[in-house]
This record gives sequence, structure tokens and C-alpha cells, in this order.
Amino acid sequence: MRKEEKQEIVQALAEQIKSYGNFYITDTADLTVDKINNIRRKCFDQGITIQVAKNSLIEKALVEAGIDSEELRSVLKGASTLMFSETGNAPAKLIKELRKAGDKPVLKAAYIQETAFVGDDQLNALVTLKSKDELVADIIAALQSPAKNVISALQSGGNTISGLVKALEERG
Repeated sequence: MRKEEKQEIVQALAEQIKSYGNFYITDTADLTVDKINNIRRKCFDQGITIQVAKNSLIEKALVEAGIDSEELRSVLKGASTLMFSETGNAPAKLIKELRKAGDKPVLKAAYIQETAFVGDDQLNALVTLKSKDELVADIIAALQSPAKNVISALQSGGNTISGLVKALEERG
């Protein structure tokens, strides 16, 4: 591979790292072509971009993208496959699903919202991370809950202040 081709790959990887903000470094070595194709298909279905790259190019792309993490560089050994997603926990959920059928892909590291998670033992923590949309929905639900209680109390309390107070006291 010529130097120009390597530089193009580094630039493309750096752009993906910047644009997605979330990526996983996994090990898919020794998987059959059928299994790799199955992983690619599932990634496509879930909006996850998957790319295999040389560790040296990944390392240069991290520097190019402004990510200076010794933790991430330390996992760049052996075969590495990158998974990019706009939703931080989507690749973790997919990896967990795929692991039901075998022991790979193995999570080497993940970079979610400027935080590095290193090691396969982090997979369960990553699966339970809430996405930005899930957090917004939780906040909206929490804000709506008191208003729903007031409306419900008004409806059941006969639309009077004393009925409202009594209904709210009953609800705790």
C-alpha cells in the first residue's frame, strides 16, 4: 500500500471518529467469512458502521481526530475491527447478542462521549449506558409526572381546591 493510500485511510477513519463520536475497537480474528458477513449485515441493520483497519492506521487516525488516549493505543494489538455508531450503547448490545452464538467479537475498548472503556469486562456496563435520546425521554417523563398527578387529582377530586388537596394527600 502506498503512503498516499495509507494517508487517505487515516483521514477517512479520523473523519468517522469525529463525526460519530462513539466507536468500539473489537477483535474479530479467526471468524469465518460467513460469521463476518453476518456481523456486517447486523451492523448495517442497526445503523452501525464497521471497518477493519491496521492498528498503526487506527493509532494515526486517533491522533488526527484529537484523541490522545494511551488506554486506547494500548489495545491496538492483533486484529482490530472498528464499529462506529451515533448511539453509544448500540454496538455493545450487538456484541452481547453476537456473543450468544460464540466467543467473538471481543471488546478491546470503546470510546463513548470522550470517555474510554477498556477491556471486555466493560461490555455489561456499556450495554446499560443510556443513549442521549433515552436520557431525554427519562427527563421529560420525570417532568410530566407531577403535572399528570395534578390533572388526575383535579379530575378525581371534583375540580375543587379541597378535592385537589385531598386527592394529592391520598397519592402521597
